[in-house]
Amino acid sequence: MRYLLILFLSLNLFSSTLHLATSTNPARLNPILATDSSSSEITGFLFNGLVKYDKDLSTIIGDLAEEFYFEDDKTLIFKLHKNVKWHDGEKFSAKDVVFTYSVLVSPKISSPYSASFRFVRSVEALDDFTVKVRYKEPYFKALETWMMGILPQHVLKDEQNLMNSSFNANPIGTGAYKLEQLEHSKNIILGAFDEYFEGRTKIDKISFHVIADPMTRFLMLKSSALDVGSIEPMQYERQLSDDFFKKFNIYENISQSYTYLGFNLRLEKFKNSKIREALSLAIDREELVKILFFGHAKVCTGPFLPATKAFNEDVKAPVQNIKRAKELLKEAGYDEENPFTFEIATSNSSEIRPYAAQILQHQLKKAGVIVTLRVMEWQAFLNMVVFPHKFDSVLLGWGLSPTPDPYMFWHSDNDKQGGFNLVGYHNPKINKMIEESQSMIDAQKLSALWREMFKIITDENPYLFLFIPNSITTVSKEIKNIQPSPSGIWHNYIKWEK
Repeated sequence: MRYLLILFLSLNLFSSTLHLATSTNPARLNPILATDSSSSEITGFLFNGLVKYDKDLSTIIGDLAEEFYFEDDKTLIFKLHKNVKWHDGEKFSAKDVVFTYSVLVSPKISSPYSASFRFVRSVEALDDFTVKVRYKEPYFKALETWMMGILPQHVLKDEQNLMNSSFNANPIGTGAYKLEQLEHSKNIILGAFDEYFEGRTKIDKISFHVIADPMTRFLMLKSSALDVGSIEPMQYERQLSDDFFKKFNIYENISQSYTYLGFNLRLEKFKNSKIREALSLAIDREELVKILFFGHAKVCTGPFLPATKAFNEDVKAPVQNIKRAKELLKEAGYDEENPFTFEIATSNSSEIRPYAAQILQHQLKKAGVIVTLRVMEWQAFLNMVVFPHKFDSVLLGWGLSPTPDPYMFWHSDNDKQGGFNLVGYHNPKINKMIEESQSMIDAQKLSALWREMFKIITDENPYLFLFIPNSITTVSKEIKNIQPSPSGIWHNYIKWEK
């Protein structure tokens, strides 16, 4: 007994744990069903896709696939690594890829990621380690589609209801870490997978502390209870001492995300384009950025991010014009006697968004608009407001791929249960342009079409595009081998040491 105790203590003495925080409980630890940020972040450590972006976000490289190539513009071949194992020790093979595709296109599941596979004609295992994917027509995101995490056929082949499967809380992946403990509202622990095909991670465990309150997360970071954490600009500028900077390194770059105020276009009150234009002219985006971010953000001008081929630099953010906003509201039948009223719903998972909602409320009041606020816990916000479409407006954000896919957010097809067209945007011209763009291989023509979509969508104000925040990440100086890059710091996490 004494020997076992000494062995236990010695093992713990030499083991290393990376302490992180997540604001909410993960809804489903399943890559094809992970739509919330907590689930997506954690499944990224548990599962692999066939391919991934390199650290510079400029080139697609292999992940589970060691080689890939196009036989022709509609046929894609993947050669898989032969030494990959699932967390339960079973061997990964081409059958798992075929199975994952069959699940994604099954009517039994509701996943926004299924839309990316709509151009696939067939997925075939040529042998244990070769997959052939045939497309109905050329598809500009054919490769990026296969960044989706692959599921284990041997575990799930007889599963009747994946949406409510126990697998979603007990996942088995191929990733560098495997799930060891899932305590809702407390702690989620991942352990290094000894047989990971790229080599065992240097850090033995990752502990995700579930902390809903942003201030508590910040205080834990300041006290070094967390090794890695995001901080808000106000905290960075006003609430950190010199001692903090002695213990932590700071990495800052513009995020691949934007925040918006989205109107529920299914409601009569938002169908009038004059109303949406008035609300857009009533707000001051520059003031939002100045108050909330102290220069650590920029104004968002439309649905695609700067530095992508879809960005339209000719479209500028509207300048606040209270007089014109009031005129448009009056034309729509609203004035001081009959003010336009609506609610902004958002989540408290971010410290910024409730403050942003208050600033918008104050700005809109200058144009005679009465705004009420509803701030909710993240899961309740998603399940009771966002996905059932029970809102006037939502203050939300999107994280985008370097290669945007407007189909997921702006095509009428995705105004459905589980779809990402949350506001119910319908524009037949945009639908047609999106459909034309899907099979375009000519990069210049595709870029031109995207930029045209950018202007049309922005002019119609289904969202008020607000800001693109910088990502400010703090990392304990105890963590070694960090290599910051355009993709952030996580691209080489298996080489980190503590």
